[in-house]
Amino acid sequence: MNTFQAPQALSPLQTELLKLYAVGITNDQLLDVKRLLGRYFAESAMNSMDTFWDEQGLTDADMDKWLHEEHPQGTAS
Repeated sequence: MNTFQAPQALSPLQTELLKLYAVGITNDQLLDVKRLLGRYFAESAMNSMDTFWDEQGLTDADMDKWLHEEHPQGTAS
């Protein structure tokens, strides 16, 4: 059984991040980049959820109902 996978080309994001390392960035700059990426992806996720919410016609009352539903013991709350 052969489990070797051929390397895949780097994504544009990966290429740009590697360029940062070639220039040399400080740990503080790296932390800033990580925060920026985190905010970007969080905002993107929120925008997608807002679109889904609107498409489904959901309301604040729906969210309140979900937040106060009882869960059987041993399941996520």
